[in-house]
Amino acid sequence: MQEGDETFTSLDILRPIVIRSLRRSNVRKKIAEYLFDISPSGSYTSEIAYNVKTTPTNVIGAIRGMRSRYSPDESLIALNIVEKMSGSKNIKLYRLTDFGREILETIKYKR
Repeated sequence: MQEGDETFTSLDILRPIVIRSLRRSNVRKKIAEYLFDISPSGSYTSEIAYNVKTTPTNVIGAIRGMRSRYSPDESLIALNIVEKMSGSKNIKLYRLTDFGREILETIKYKR
């Protein structure tokens, strides 16, 4: 199997897990939809929290994972939906990945 085929296969395996994760958490889904709307730009935690009407702690948990509430295995970064962009030293910016954009387009067309 070629290297490109492995990536395609792993994303196909990940797809149902990602959709299940977004259905289980309104916060994860709202964050992904917000980043979809501002794509290809990224945003920082406080701005995301303000726009999805939740706390920055919930945003961090959904994006990076938090033991008490958000499983790190089902975080938006671990699921390859969101990526951390290089920002300045103290600001972490997040944006939707191409895979995340594809998933959200699929979800929006099914509505």
